[in-house]
Amino acid sequence: MEAVMCDSDPYWSAVRATRLRIADLLEELAPAEWEHESLCRGWRVRDVAGHLALVPTITTWDMVAVAWRARFSPDRINTVLARRHGSRDPADLIAAIRTHADTRRTAKVLDTRNALFDAIVHGQDIALPLARQFPVPAEHSREALRRVWAMGWPFRAERRLAGLSLRATDSDWAVGDGPEVRGPSLSLLLLLTGRTACLDTLHGDGVDRLKSSHATR
Repeated sequence: MEAVMCDSDPYWSAVRATRLRIADLLEELAPAEWEHESLCRGWRVRDVAGHLALVPTITTWDMVAVAWRARFSPDRINTVLARRHGSRDPADLIAAIRTHADTRRTAKVLDTRNALFDAIVHGQDIALPLARQFPVPAEHSREALRRVWAMGWPFRAERRLAGLSLRATDSDWAVGDGPEVRGPSLSLLLLLTGRTACLDTLHGDGVDRLKSSHATR
């Protein structure tokens, strides 16, 4: 998947495969697991599923309609919609994710270049707190890393991780300068998107700095 673009067939094949595997994972969950807290702060597993079911069909109007209630904060708009759709029956959410696995669109105010990393990261948001496995091909995580590093808001990964050298051990992705943080592409993707559950899978002189910064927050 070298230099994958968001309008390419390989890119959308990766998105489709990830969405379908998330549906498979959700289908295995017990009722109590749907209510479990995810890695996405403030979201239960069912809220993450609601978000994933909604993203391929959401419209700008859907977002505008809840903007006042969410105090016009993009993060709060996302949360309101995730919780609203997450309240649906699990079978309906799974069916929606499967039905729209091939969909290549989203709201005009959003960006389809985010579709792959969004699915990959939210798959981990569900799986890791439940001690379940959700492996991701390294080349898919690499493309997601490239997008998150380049995009700035909302993760601001380049600024937040300034002064560190980041290197994937299973792909050719490497950025930055300074004490090294190395590990699987998927672990680095979680780091870039603000998840700390990956820290024990990372190595290098820069990891202690990361752990210290999170311990003081």
